[in-house]
Amino acid sequence: MSGWTGPPWPAYSRPRRVEGGIRARSKRGAIGEQWWSRRFIDVLESLGMSGRLARGRAYARAGQVIGFELATGYVTAQVEGSRPKPYRVRIQVLPLTARQWQRAEAALAAQALFRAKLLAGEMPHEIEDVFADCGTPLFPRSAADMEMSCSCPDWGVPCKHLAAVCYVLAEAFDEDPFGMLAWRGRGREELLAALRKAGAPEPAAPRPVIEVTDRPLADCLDDFWTPGLSQARLRALPAAAATVPDLLLRSFEPPPVAVGGKDLADLLTPAYQRLAGDMS
Repeated sequence: MSGWTGPPWPAYSRPRRVEGGIRARSKRGAIGEQWWSRRFIDVLESLGMSGRLARGRAYARAGQVIGFELATGYVTAQVEGSRPKPYRVRIQVLPLTARQWQRAEAALAAQALFRAKLLAGEMPHEIEDVFADCGTPLFPRSAADMEMSCSCPDWGVPCKHLAAVCYVLAEAFDEDPFGMLAWRGRGREELLAALRKAGAPEPAAPRPVIEVTDRPLADCLDDFWTPGLSQARLRALPAAAATVPDLLLRSFEPPPVAVGGKDLADLLTPAYQRLAGDMS
């Protein structure tokens, strides 16, 4: 049986000490406190390279990561290893397109609770569903959704240097939940401005201006209370037609109520007639 013919497995060696590196806040156990940072770490740990990931956590806690930078679509950093020159690390994701962001922003703005939480600096848990419904998952679903590279000689992906940067990135997401959104192409201020604009009420239509061209009141006090018709013309107007007393009862369908075997309308008609006679 032939032995392994690939690249030699890198021998473990202690990394060089770093002054001023980015040191992970977590001292033991899992890294990533918030649910959104754990989503990212879950993808990394699903690869199953427990040895490299453990060394990556040790590197992150020791402050071996330097020159960390997060931008749209990628994260770059340098990791101090055992050699004099730090290794260059790059982790890339595919940013959302402008059209995809428009759909996502419209969906977020349509939910008052999501809009309020984001404007308050919180990350609503349901934001995953919003992006998924738009066909644009917010978090990488697998390692295939990320492109990772390191200048070290280790052939495995992720190597301990990549893992260290991933853990530092997760803690950056813990500190600022908008970092994940910025990584996918929409910065905090740009997103919040879009949500504020979407939630602003439509401007009211201007009220029509009514111009009064009649005489001022002071110029028409003498005849202000004069009736429009003279008394003679008022007397000449035809008298109003007489109204039957029970017009109200005739105008509507009678209620389906019987009293003593008689319809309620039949019982009320004499009362309306007597009332009309008393008022005449």
